[in-house]
Amino acid sequence: MRLFLLPLLLLPLLSGCVDDRTAYEAEGNQIFTLIREQPYFWKKEASLYLVVSRMPKCMRRHSLGKISIDSSVELWQYRPDTFIVKFEDSMFATETDTCEGLEKLDKDPPGGKGTLIGTYEQGQDKFVFTPAKRSSR
Repeated sequence: MRLFLLPLLLLPLLSGCVDDRTAYEAEGNQIFTLIREQPYFWKKEASLYLVVSRMPKCMRRHSLGKISIDSSVELWQYRPDTFIVKFEDSMFATETDTCEGLEKLDKDPPGGKGTLIGTYEQGQDKFVFTPAKRSSR
């Protein structure tokens, strides 16, 4: 009977772990899915992955490193097929022509990051993508 209860007692420890994802779909079947994985509830950081796809031509999962579990991630459109992902002190450029390109940037590209598309962030009870507010002209 004790062996049966042991897994039940350990269940609350797993509930603090994070394995969530949310996506943004741009024009032309371009999809950007952000994945956060926090395997241990006591760690305040998570592994961050970006899945870039333009179906049916390509799809690729990129590792972006570690991120504080409370951090948000910005998605910028630099060109029609080039996007920038920015979080904390890190910034990456990716593309949807082949979905293979990922480059760590040390500074903003010439002319700036482009147009802010939105932010991946922790919502009330799940990880969400919040579109940027567009100014009306």
